[in-house]
Amino acid sequence: DRPVLRHVLISVLKMVRKKQVRLIAEMARKIRDYRALKDRPRDSQRYALDYESMTRPFTGKKLPVLAWEDVRRESRLFSLLASLRLFGMGRLFTRKSWLAEHQEPCYWKITKVQVDYTAENLDHGKAWGVLTFKGKTEEKEKPMDKVMYHDWRLVPKHEEEDFKRFTPRPDTGVRHVPYPPLLRAMILAQKQKEGRPLGEEPAIDLHRKAHFNKDYFRRQESQQRREGTAV
Repeated sequence: DRPVLRHVLISVLKMVRKKQVRLIAEMARKIRDYRALKDRPRDSQRYALDYESMTRPFTGKKLPVLAWEDVRRESRLFSLLASLRLFGMGRLFTRKSWLAEHQEPCYWKITKVQVDYTAENLDHGKAWGVLTFKGKTEEKEKPMDKVMYHDWRLVPKHEEEDFKRFTPRPDTGVRHVPYPPLLRAMILAQKQKEGRPLGEEPAIDLHRKAHFNKDYFRRQESQQRREGTAV
């Protein structure tokens, strides 16, 4: 029995030692994460702006010239929230770009605010709300993005009901439309060149959401130079 007991004790000691090593490593990881979080710059430092030179002191980057007019005339979200009772809880906020691009109502309803009290004018922090975009209201609240943009506008209290009023347009059901004649001929010629069956008539999907970056168009141009035009 003694050899068995000795083996059991040795195994237990090994497990305890391993567990201690894991605890120390876990504590060291937490300390590193805490130091990284503590040394991380706050939003009031990252997004501070020198309005004379239009430069962010933290990064040294200069704002695009096209944004200068909005920076001088429009406000950031927390610049508006700081002047309101309870930091604008329950109020509606929209954006200048939404008003210019969409006829349907687009706005946020503020549900929660976390202010950065280290900011000089309390004009930085995080906010949560319920988004209504193009007349469709989401079910759950979520963090608000682009709060540092000089693009925000407060919807006056007496205009909220008129601003939210919206009659949705009926869905026409049109999803596909035919390609222009030249583009259609190029697509059919490309299929014939590759030996693929022509199949159905090519059509444009109106509901498809595709995002193309610069590399996509560069690849398309280089491929067209190598292969030439299909027609």
